[in-house]
Formats: sequence, C-alpha cells, structure tokens
Amino acid sequence: MARDDNRRGNRRDRDENPEFADRLVAINRVSKTVKGGKRFGFAALVVVGDQKGRVGFGKGKAKEVPEAIRKATEQAKRGLIRVPLREGRTLHHDIEGRHGAGRVVMRTAPTGTGIIAGGPMRAIFEMLGIHDVVAKSIGTQNPYNMIRATMEGLSRESSPRHVAQRRGKKVSDILPKREEAPEASAQVSEDA
Repeated sequence: MARDDNRRGNRRDRDENPEFADRLVAINRVSKTVKGGKRFGFAALVVVGDQKGRVGFGKGKAKEVPEAIRKATEQAKRGLIRVPLREGRTLHHDIEGRHGAGRVVMRTAPTGTGIIAGGPMRAIFEMLGIHDVVAKSIGTQNPYNMIRATMEGLSRESSPRHVAQRRGKKVSDILPKREEAPEASAQVSEDA
C-alpha cells in the first residue's frame, strides 16, 4: 500500500512540472434532471504543450469546473506527441488532417506571418511553439473534432532528416538545391 502512495506522489510531482503550458479551449455545461431538480456537470477540453515541439489534448468531466480542467490536463499530458518544426517556427510541409466531418488544412508560412488560424487550432499551434502558419478549418466547427483533425495531421508531419533516414539517403539528396537557382537568374539578368 505504501508503495502505491509513493508512486502517486512521484506522479503528482512530475505533473506539476512548469515546463508545460496549458490552454483551456472549451467548457461545456450539461444538466441532468432528477427528482429534486437539476444536476449540473462540466466537460472541459484542454491543450497542453511545452512550446518546443510537443503537444497533446485531453478532455475531462466532473461536477465542478476546476476538477474537470485538472482531469483534462492530466489526460493531455499523458497523450503528448512530438512534431518536428522547421527552424523552430513553422511546419516542414503542408498538411491536411481529417477526423469525422472535421477537415483542416495547415500550410507553412514565411517569417513574420504569425498564426493565422481559428480558435482551437490556434491553441494547438501556440502550445506547440509554432510562430508562422496559415490554417483553415473546413467542415465542422465542433472544437473536439477540429482538435482531433489538427492532431491527426500534425502526427503525420515529417522532417527532411526523418525522410532521409527512412529512405536511406542523405538530407542534402532530399532537399532541393537552393543556391543554384539565384546564380542562374543573376546570369540571365547580366546577359540581358
């Protein structure tokens, strides 16, 4: 019995780590009519991330709002995924995510664009640490399905290093040659 208490204490210490930031996305109040009146319950949707490439979401239900948020935060920390970021600010490539009727399109963006995305998707990008992205939700406006579609798309994000490793090539073989193009255009302008 003492061993279980010790484990619980360690888990609690680990969960109170300040490295994670959390964002409350939605709270839903539901009521159940009973003999003496109505009983209210609350459902919370929370996104958690370290703003360095890890993000997760969770949902919690309870009779009180703070307890629902605590449960959702714990579930989100258990389900973190790692997303590779380009230069620590944007995605490596354009992605489309789907879940049910929810469909989201996420595109890379140049420096200074900012986060152009709606509610629940914006929370995910902020907790992930992305600074430049353009995203659009097509289909449902349900925050649960929007977040699931976004997470599904982000889980399929891959970096050039990962692709090169999978294909047994070097990163330089996979990335397009960028230095040759400006030199060629400079030569054309000199000839004219």
